Amino acid sequence: MQFIVAVIILCPLLAFLIVFVSCRKIRIEQHMAIGLAADVTTVILFFSVPIAIQALWELSLFIPIYLVALLVALVFTYIDWKKKKEIQVMQLLKRIWRAYFLLLGMVYFFVWVIGLVHSVTMYLMAV
Repeated sequence: MQFIVAVIILCPLLAFLIVFVSCRKIRIEQHMAIGLAADVTTVILFFSVPIAIQALWELSLFIPIYLVALLVALVFTYIDWKKKKEIQVMQLLKRIWRAYFLLLGMVYFFVWVIGLVHSVTMYLMAV
């Protein structure tokens, strides 16, 4: 069980696919399944992005990532408040959470690509 959790934390794409396929198997509509998979994956990304960065550069970014997340939430809340004057909390939280998914997903993808290039480069230098 610990191995499975470790693999899912290190591979958010796998978690996304598992949740999406599971939702489709129980006949949840596609757009709802994608949303649920993104929501679950966001939680995993909050852990896997700092772990991936720490593994690659031996740099702990747990606190800065959470501070950026707080800043994103504040900016979204301020923009929502300025536009509507009355904040609808659930819609705001959903937008913030999806923004986290997009931001963390992009960061994870770039860290993954950089790590792959770094590993290939190190391998070629060793040979």
